Amino acid sequence: MVRFLVVCIVAFAFTACGGEDEASVGQATVSTQNSGDARVAKNLFGAAARGSQQNAEPIGGYARGCQAGGVSLAETGPTWQAMRLSRNRNWGQPELVDFVQDLSRFAATQPGWEGLYVGDLSQPRGGPMLSGHASHQVGLDADIWMLPPDRLNLTEAERETISSISMRRERGAYTNSSWSPQHEAILKAAASDPRVARIFVFPGAKVAMCNSATGDRSWLNKIRPWYGHHYHFHVRLRCTEGAEGCKNQAPPPAGDGCADAQKWVNDILNPPPPNPNPRPPRGPLTMAQLPSQCQSVLRAN
Repeated sequence: MVRFLVVCIVAFAFTACGGEDEASVGQATVSTQNSGDARVAKNLFGAAARGSQQNAEPIGGYARGCQAGGVSLAETGPTWQAMRLSRNRNWGQPELVDFVQDLSRFAATQPGWEGLYVGDLSQPRGGPMLSGHASHQVGLDADIWMLPPDRLNLTEAERETISSISMRRERGAYTNSSWSPQHEAILKAAASDPRVARIFVFPGAKVAMCNSATGDRSWLNKIRPWYGHHYHFHVRLRCTEGAEGCKNQAPPPAGDGCADAQKWVNDILNPPPPNPNPRPPRGPLTMAQLPSQCQSVLRAN
């Protein structure tokens, strides 16, 4: 219970394993009916210590929504451990929890991997987070650490202090010596799962996989380059069947996406001129900007 109280009163500092602004490229617009409710949504959702006693449903978009009926990923399982427990972000839709467990079982078949260290999923009722991600709001996003687990009996204190490891060099244009065939195999298994909509990873990793993949390359389509994502990779599931209030992200363009990843790398090595009209930073989301159903998610037992 202590860690749940911490979540309610502390805005956590960014860390290398989940503090960056997560991708929401192509995010669908979500209509709202909470006009005039100027309450800051992250303060309300960040204070919820448990999931709502409702039918499971992702509501809204990945970067502007919430989740009803969220369930927690067990802190420790046969092939996984949830990290940074003080954040209370090991919650998701049942499909996400099932996916993480399935992927961890595959990871445990890889040499040198006992399973997976699992970073942030969502808050108990989803919604905007007190710190870090812009997405992870509907219970369908998960961060998977790049650090190969050599044991799955970490204490709660150890899970707060150990860090993942970076896979990048040259600012993300290339992989470093820690990158392994096992990383690629786990990413391929995740991307091959029909529940997955896309996976975000740093550009050098996508190019490395493009260069090594043989045979059927269709799985590469779901793996998209994005800023950061060298300490972990970010898996995003499709909206669950029957979730009418959930807004899927636009599908990736056709093809393996390797030319696009190479352009990212080229831009890292030879940066283009800065945008003379950068997008101004947005303020925190208010309840008026979330789907109206999120009000009932907060009110539910």
